[in-house]
Amino acid sequence: MSSKESVGISREEALSLLREYVQNEKTVGHCLASEAIMRALARRFSQDEELWGLSGLLHDLDYEIIGEDMSVHGKKAGEILEAKGCSPTLIEVIAKHNAEGLGLERTTQFEHALACAESITGLIAATALVQPDKKLASVKAKSVAKRMKQNAFARTVSRECVMECEVIGIPIAEFCALGLEAMKTISDDLGL
Repeated sequence: MSSKESVGISREEALSLLREYVQNEKTVGHCLASEAIMRALARRFSQDEELWGLSGLLHDLDYEIIGEDMSVHGKKAGEILEAKGCSPTLIEVIAKHNAEGLGLERTTQFEHALACAESITGLIAATALVQPDKKLASVKAKSVAKRMKQNAFARTVSRECVMECEVIGIPIAEFCALGLEAMKTISDDLGL
């Protein structure tokens, strides 16, 4: 079975869809970073890399549509993806990355993985931006882990969501390293 058959959308189609709905390049970069981390997590857990990767790529598909209304974030993306014939599993995990806003609960490894993966991207990017060269190549995983403890740094990053890495059996220091290494593989795409 091809990945398009299992997910309902190819990566090329998903990227095109993301660019159709998301104009802000920082948000696109966040989605690309989330995809890279989700692919790394899928490999680690021997899961469907395409499904996990595309969940990261598409999780904020509706971000510009919903404005500030977090009570529909993820739900609107699900409606778009359902109309495109995407997998119910993909649609559900994307909704649950915003479980708090939708009054849902994350219960699966996949759901927790997306929540912690998409959350740590901001912390890693912010850590890169305080480096003299503003590059991911200069960032050490230890620095990301240290910044995790500094609530005033990258204030909008949900430390609680990042810590869901421990729910899926990855200690925070190890998760910082995994996330950083995944983002380094696409540093040119991220401009970092």
